Amino acid sequence: MHLIGEHDIQVDQAEQAVLGGIFLDSNVLDEIVFLEDRDFINEKHQQIYRVMRWLEEKNKPVDIATVAEMYVQHNKLDQLSISYLTSLAESCPSTANITYYAEIVRSKALRRRGELVGYQIMQLSREDFESDEEYFSAIESKVAELRPQENGKMKSFEDARQDYFKHLRTRAEYIPTGFKQFDEWAHGLWEGWLFVSAGRPSVGKTAKLLQRVLGVAKANRGPVLIWSQEMGRNQLYDRMISNVTGLPYGRIKNKNLSTKELARVEDAYNELEELPIFIQDSSGVTIEEVRATAKRFKRKYGRIGMIAVDYLQIMKIPVKKGETRATAIGNVTSTAKQIAREMNCCFMMLSQMTRDSENFKKPTLAHLKESSSIEQDADVVEFLWHDPSDTHQQGKVVQQLIAKGRDTGINEFRLLFRGWKQQFEELPRDKNK
Repeated sequence: MHLIGEHDIQVDQAEQAVLGGIFLDSNVLDEIVFLEDRDFINEKHQQIYRVMRWLEEKNKPVDIATVAEMYVQHNKLDQLSISYLTSLAESCPSTANITYYAEIVRSKALRRRGELVGYQIMQLSREDFESDEEYFSAIESKVAELRPQENGKMKSFEDARQDYFKHLRTRAEYIPTGFKQFDEWAHGLWEGWLFVSAGRPSVGKTAKLLQRVLGVAKANRGPVLIWSQEMGRNQLYDRMISNVTGLPYGRIKNKNLSTKELARVEDAYNELEELPIFIQDSSGVTIEEVRATAKRFKRKYGRIGMIAVDYLQIMKIPVKKGETRATAIGNVTSTAKQIAREMNCCFMMLSQMTRDSENFKKPTLAHLKESSSIEQDADVVEFLWHDPSDTHQQGKVVQQLIAKGRDTGINEFRLLFRGWKQQFEELPRDKNK
C-alpha cells in the first residue's frame, strides 16, 4: 500500500498553492474545473476544496470568512483553524501558475488511484465469482473508476472552428441497412446512435436484426459485433444462410438437405466468410464486457461497423443496494449510448415489449418492458408488431413503427416477413396497393 514520502510533501505544497490561489482570486476555479476533491491527498485539503466548490455552486463568495463559516455551521471548526486558512492564502503569492499546480495534484492522484486499484484487483482474485466473465467485469469496473470526471469541455465558436469545418468536409457517416424505404428516409443507421428494436415474441426481431447485420457488413464500415444470449452461433448461421440462399429455414435447421442444396449452403457460407461479422453466443453478458470487447476490436481494426445485443432484459444487470431493476436497466442503456459515441458506431439493442401491449392497436413508448430510461437514452426506438387485420398471402405482415427518432422523426413501414426463409421485404405503405 501507499506510504507517505518526500514526493507527498511536494504534492502537499502543490495542494496548498492551489487552495491559496483560490483564496486570492476565486475566479481561478473556472480554470481548474478538471480538479476533483478526491484528487487531494490531504483529507483536510479535500474538505476545504469541497466547501469551496459548494460555495461557488451556490453563487456565494469564496474566501477565508465564508469557508470558516461553513465549518462553524457544521460544528467542525475544531478540525480547522482560521490561522491555517490564512497560511494557505499566504502560501501562494500569485495565481499565475495555479493550473500548473492543479495538474500536479491531479497527476499524482491518478498514480495513487492506480496503485490502489492494482491492490483491489489483487484482492478480487481471492473472491468467489460465478464465472470468469463476472471476474473480468469486476476488474473493468475498478479500472473505469480511475478515469477523472470529464469537466470543462465547453468551447466557444472560435475554439471549435477548426473541428467544425473538418466535420463539414467529412462525408456523412450513415450506414445503409439494405432496407430501401428506411434507408431513403433515415439515411440508414447513424454513427453514435443507440437504436432500440422492440417487439413481442415471434414477430421476427432476431431475423430483422440479422438481415440488417448483412446490410451493414456489406457496407464494409468495420466489424459488426453480435452478442446472442438465447441462440447459439450455429442457430444464427442457419438463419443467415436461409436468408442468403432462400432455402427453407426448417430444412436447414433439421439438416434435411440434398447434395445440391448443401453446395448452395457452402457457396453462401463462403460469401458470409468474407464479411466482418463476429458473434458471441454466451448468456448473461454485461455491458462492461461489451465495451471491453468493442475497444479491443476498434484497436485492431480501426473502427466498428455496428454493435448488436439480443436482447437487453436477459443481460447480466447488477442491481445495487437501494436501486430498482428499472434503474439498473437504465444504467445499462445509458452506458450503451456512451459506447455508441465512444466507438462512433450504431449500437442496436433488442428489447421486449410488455404483455399488455397486445391489448392496444398500436404500441407506444410505455410498452417497452422495464422501460425506465430506455426511451430517454435511445436515439431511435422501433416497434415491430403484427396487426391481424393486415394480411398478405406470401407471409406475415409486420408493422414497423419508429416511435422515436431523435434525428429522423417518427414514421411507419410495412414489412412482409417470410419466416420460412428468415427474410423481410418492405411492402407499399398502403396495404391496398
